Amino acid sequence: MDPRHIRPLACAVLLPLLGACSGGQAPQAAQFVPPAPAVAELQGSLRARYTLLPTLSLDPAVARGYGIERSAGKALLLVALRNGDGGDESPATGEVRAQARDLSGRRQEVAMRQIRSGDYVDHVGLVDVGERDVIRVDVQVDADGRRYSFDFQRNF
Repeated sequence: MDPRHIRPLACAVLLPLLGACSGGQAPQAAQFVPPAPAVAELQGSLRARYTLLPTLSLDPAVARGYGIERSAGKALLLVALRNGDGGDESPATGEVRAQARDLSGRRQEVAMRQIRSGDYVDHVGLVDVGERDVIRVDVQVDADGRRYSFDFQRNF
């Protein structure tokens, strides 16, 4: 995969890890390590790369690039549609909708919007989360005249 096409997604995940380096300083309390983006294989070569991470774990420049404010109680849902097997990916177009719910059953519609990065489009939205929350996310993708769905769970 061409690295310049996944830069926003990689920055959102990898930059916080670089900030955890101590540079010879005394050890500090453990920091949040964001999960690597996961992949949902929708059909044929259509893939959805997705992640859900606290906005406070984002580098401030990455947050500005996505047009979001870093704050406690908010998590960034990112879904990137791609065609290909990972070795040679190309942009895929489609509409993404998402709904999140916590263990108490509280549901929230996630307002997804598109962020363009060159030829690629990422779909981002904010989810309300609490400390020690477990969030289940249901995602629907409309692409190529078909509807696909997948879900995942993230612990905070």
